[in-house]
Amino acid sequence: MPVVERETSLASRLRVSVVRLNRRLRAQRTSQDVSLTQVSALSTLHKCGPMSPGKLAVREGVQPPSMTRVIAALEDLGYVDRSPHPTDGRQSIVELSPTGLEYVQAVISAREVWLEQQLEALSEEERETLSHAAEIIERMAEQ
Repeated sequence: MPVVERETSLASRLRVSVVRLNRRLRAQRTSQDVSLTQVSALSTLHKCGPMSPGKLAVREGVQPPSMTRVIAALEDLGYVDRSPHPTDGRQSIVELSPTGLEYVQAVISAREVWLEQQLEALSEEERETLSHAAEIIERMAEQ
């Protein structure tokens, strides 16, 4: 069956580009010992602060039993600490440990170094265009 060429919409092109860039950025990490799901949970704790495992599961879009396994693995690595919930004895609060914070900062640094290298290969005009696009994408993401 022949491939039919068709004009691709801006929405489609942008979606694919953002997904691909995100995938490339996520691949820039300092250790393969931590899964992308675990890195995402650590990043959420870094961005949002301490929270219950249930709230972390909701933010990450996973079921609570899955998040329980993620947290247990991160706890074994020394990247998160658990403490009793201040008002609900049935729950706990999960937060980044100092080691976890170091790891997240190293991941962020590796991603930014990779992205800086990619940006250096572009012309000044292209970087300016991306700067404007970043502002627009940020506004879209906040809606």
